Amino acid sequence: MFAALNSVRLTTLRSASAALAFSAMLLSGCAAASVTNTAQYSTLTRANPQNVYVYTFASNPASVKLDNSGLIHKLSASFSGSSEAAQQTQQAAEASNALTDQVVAKLQSMGVHAIRTDAPPPADQDVLIVEGAVGAIDAGNQRRRTLIGLGAGKSEVTAHVQVLYKPAGGMPQLVQTFDADANSGHMPGVAETAGVGAAVGHVATSAAAGGALHVGAEHKGDTVTSDAKKVADSVAKQVAQIGVAQGWVPGDLVK
Repeated sequence: MFAALNSVRLTTLRSASAALAFSAMLLSGCAAASVTNTAQYSTLTRANPQNVYVYTFASNPASVKLDNSGLIHKLSASFSGSSEAAQQTQQAAEASNALTDQVVAKLQSMGVHAIRTDAPPPADQDVLIVEGAVGAIDAGNQRRRTLIGLGAGKSEVTAHVQVLYKPAGGMPQLVQTFDADANSGHMPGVAETAGVGAAVGHVATSAAAGGALHVGAEHKGDTVTSDAKKVADSVAKQVAQIGVAQGWVPGDLVK
């Protein structure tokens, strides 16, 4: 009897492990971030800026698409007394701040002397200027992400960026423009992980594992804020590549 119980326990553990491993594999590659529409406007002559000034990214509350799915979201909004316009304003500000702060932090991690500011750059310094605007802000649909997966209900943030170089005593010149985009990607939902469980004969075990993994990922920030940070990482890498081309950023630090 004990042997039979141990056999059942081992089979269940193996099934759960298979589901967890498969879901973890999906989670590791679920989020997508990219840089597109890059345009070069001037060729710098080995410019070595003393600082990189990152200006707060503009954001428009009207471009925010809220996640109004499910009873919990509706009750939360009702109890907090916040209007849709107020929620849009808050999410726009959060996305802007998260993106701007993360660009600075990422550049600093690559050895770049980056500073967040909204003040004019010093007239007597050679500086690189990074500025832009948050475009679409879509919170997606958490219920669809959790239950369906396969990219259903994904969240997304986009941004348009321009990089300028201002020599000491001179006027800023446009160096590069590009668009950056990030989304929550193909997050595995309960339906997907239940399929894994069905293959090994334990639908309930697999669905529970998939749901737990997904909820954990949601709590870790697969939302507008985390998408904004993913956009920021792409932006910082793109800016750092300018420094690599000019010789003031070591290529091995850009990652």
